[in-house]
Amino acid sequence: MSLLELKNVSKVYGNLRALDSVNLTVEKGEWIAIMGPSGSGKSTMMNIIGCLDTPSSGHVILEGRDITKESNRALTELHRDKIGFVFQQFYLINYLTALENVMVAQYYHSMTDEKEAMAALERVGLKDRAKHLPSQLSGGEQQRVCIARALINSPSLILADEPTGNLDEANENMVIDILKKLHSEGTSLVVVTHDPEVGEVAQRVVKLSHGKIVSDEMNTHS
Repeated sequence: MSLLELKNVSKVYGNLRALDSVNLTVEKGEWIAIMGPSGSGKSTMMNIIGCLDTPSSGHVILEGRDITKESNRALTELHRDKIGFVFQQFYLINYLTALENVMVAQYYHSMTDEKEAMAALERVGLKDRAKHLPSQLSGGEQQRVCIARALINSPSLILADEPTGNLDEANENMVIDILKKLHSEGTSLVVVTHDPEVGEVAQRVVKLSHGKIVSDEMNTHS
């Protein structure tokens, strides 16, 4: 059973077809980079995959479950329980430490566990920065806190939106290395990106243009 399937998925806003009959399958453990110019439909696809939006037509199947007609409450539970999000804007709570920011994700899922949250920070190399506020962390460190937060509830899929977009080269490379490590450990990753370096190291690259998939190719060197 595939992790995720989009079957003839379209999203229409008035006269604009943001997605146009898209078919996509994501297998467990795959790392897919979704690429394309601005306005190509990347963000729309990300929101639909992440259960943040619903298609105008077609079907979205997550772990064998057709989520297309689910209620808003059910979709909220799905993206809370099944998907870990990493955003270009970090969305950290300024007055909470790195550790507490990770624990917030636990709170909305089940119960907080400081040891688990610390282990997640250690996994991204930030154990020694656990008590620091976001203002005391570099951009790369903040993004790594976001990755730890995304991992904390053991989601089925990590969905990242331009995870290197606000980072300098050194921190970009560090985040790419973490993504490589997660993939090697069997984590399923869908990364929306403009960054050619991210595209080069992903297992598979899906390119969009005007709401359609124009290419879907494996990276033989990844």
